[in-house]
Amino acid sequence: MKSMSISKCVISSLCLVLATCVIGYQSASAQDKSASTHNDSRKMQTQVVSGQKIKVQGTILKRENDSFILRETNGNDMTVRLNGSTKIEERKGNPFRGARKYSQTELSRGLFVEVEGRGDGSGGLAADKIRFSNDAQRVALSIDTQVTPVENRMGQAEGRLTEAERNAQRLSGQVDELTQVANLAKGGAAQAQKTADVAVEGVNRTNDRISSLDDYQEKTSTTVLFKVGSAVLSPDAKSQLDQIASQAKTEKGFVIEVRGFASLDGSRSLNDRLSERRADAVVRYLAQQQEIPLRRIVLPFGYGTAMPVADNSTHDGRVQNRRVEVKIMVSRGLTTPINVGATSGSGGQD
Repeated sequence: MKSMSISKCVISSLCLVLATCVIGYQSASAQDKSASTHNDSRKMQTQVVSGQKIKVQGTILKRENDSFILRETNGNDMTVRLNGSTKIEERKGNPFRGARKYSQTELSRGLFVEVEGRGDGSGGLAADKIRFSNDAQRVALSIDTQVTPVENRMGQAEGRLTEAERNAQRLSGQVDELTQVANLAKGGAAQAQKTADVAVEGVNRTNDRISSLDDYQEKTSTTVLFKVGSAVLSPDAKSQLDQIASQAKTEKGFVIEVRGFASLDGSRSLNDRLSERRADAVVRYLAQQQEIPLRRIVLPFGYGTAMPVADNSTHDGRVQNRRVEVKIMVSRGLTTPINVGATSGSGGQD
C-alpha cells in the first residue's frame, strides 16, 4: 500500500510539471511572435511630414482597398493613400497624343509607379497623381500571374504544418498515456519525463518551422552580362544559366529570383525597357531550354539603371552594370525536417 501511494504521488507531480512546461511554452511563443510583428512594422518605414509635397518612385509591394505599400527605389517602404480625387494616368513617351486614364483597380502588386502628393498627417502620403507606363503594367500582370500560384502553395504547406503543430500539442496533453508509461516502467518517473520533453520539443520545432516558411535563404547566384543595347544571351551566359538550372533541380522548396539592370548608356526609358527585356530573356531560357516551371520563378523585374554594382563613368563599370542577377532561394521552413528525439530504455518491441 505504501508503494502504491508513492507511485501515485510521483505521477501527480509529473503531470503538474508537464502542464506548467506546456503553458509556459505557449505564453513565451505568443510574446515572441508579438515582439517580432512589432519590430517588422517599424522596419524601413518612410514617414512623410504632414502637408509636405513630395514626388516618389517605386514598386507597389502590397495593395489594400484604398491604399498600398510602396517600396521606394532606395529600399524604404511608404504608405500611399488614395481618395476620390486621385488622378491615375499613363506616363507616356509620345507627346502627340493624350495620356490614357486608369482606375484605382488597375494599381496592382509589382507595378512601378511615380506618385505625387502631400503628407496626410499620419506619416503616409495622400496621392494627388499617380503615373505609370504601359510596359510597367505588363510587367505587373506577369508578376501577379506567377506569384499567386506560389502563395497558394505556401498557404497549403502552412496549413499542413499547422495540423502537425496541433497533433504535437495534443501529444503534450496526453497525461493518461504518461501514467501508463510510468506504470509499465514500475514507477520510472524519469522515463515519463523524457516522453514529456519529446512532446514539448516537437511543439517547439513545429512552431519554428511554421515561423520560417517565408524565410528564404540564398543558396547560390550568378550574374549574366549583356552587350550595349542588347538583350540577347551570349554562349557564356547560356552556360551560366545551364549550371544554375542544374543545381536548382536538385533543391527542394526553391524559387528563382531574376532581376534585370542596365548601364547609363542611353535614355532612362530605354534602359527601363532594356532591363525588363534582359530579365525576360533569362526567364524564357530557363523555362524553354531548361524546363524550369514558371511557378518556380518569382518576381522577374527590370530595375533600369538603379542599384549599379560599379562606376558608370568607366567602361569596365558599365560592362558590369549591364547585367541580370539570378539567385536560387530556398525556403528554410520547407527544407528543415522536424526531428524529435525518441525515448530510449523501454526495452519493448517496435
